[in-house]
Amino acid sequence: MLLILKAGQISATQLAEQLGLSATGIRRHLDVLVDEGLAELAPARRSHGRGRPAKAFRLTASGRAQFGHEYDTLAALALETLRETAGQEAVKSFALKRVERILQGIAAPSARDEASIRETAAAVVEAFSNHGYAATVTQAGKGVQICQHHCPIAEVAQEFPELCEAEHQVIAELLGHHVQPLASIADGHNICTTNIPITPIHTHKKGAVDD
Repeated sequence: MLLILKAGQISATQLAEQLGLSATGIRRHLDVLVDEGLAELAPARRSHGRGRPAKAFRLTASGRAQFGHEYDTLAALALETLRETAGQEAVKSFALKRVERILQGIAAPSARDEASIRETAAAVVEAFSNHGYAATVTQAGKGVQICQHHCPIAEVAQEFPELCEAEHQVIAELLGHHVQPLASIADGHNICTTNIPITPIHTHKKGAVDD
C-alpha cells in the first residue's frame, strides 16, 4: 500500500518487480485491497505503444486514511488559538454553530406531546448519524434516549467540553425539553448517552390545578 501511495498509481507487474514477488501473487493481494475498498483500478492512461496498457491500481480515500491524518491535532490547535485570541465565549459560539449546522432544517416538535418529541428526536439521530456519530434512539421508561455509538470528535472534545455541552444545549432548545447527559465517549465511556425524560401532559378541567 505504501508503494501504491508513493507511486500514485502502479501496475501489478511494477509492484512485483519492486517487491521481488510474482505478479500472480501481487494480483491476489490487490484483489483483496479492492474487495476491502482500500484500492481501485485507476483510469487507463493513453498508450503510445502497441497493445492495451497494463491495469494500474491506486488507493481509495479509505486506503489513504490508513496512513493517518492530523485532523484532530489541527482542530484542537484551531480551538486553542480561538480561545487565546477571542476568549471562552468564542469557543462556545463556535461549538453552538457547529451543532446548529448539523441539525439545520429539523423542525421543532409540532406539539408538546410525547409522539411529536419522539419524532423530532428521531430526526436529530438521523442528522447526527449522517455526520459519523452512528446514533440511535430508544425508549427508556417514560422518555427516550439518544445514543451515539461513535464520536468523530472525541479526542478534541476531551480538551474542549464545550463541544459536548453545545450538543446538549441545541438538542434541548430544539425539542423544547430538558435533556440529561448520562455518559460521554470523551469522558472514557463506550457510548454517549443523552436521556430525554418525557412527562405525559394531562388535560385538566377548568379550575383544576396541575401537580
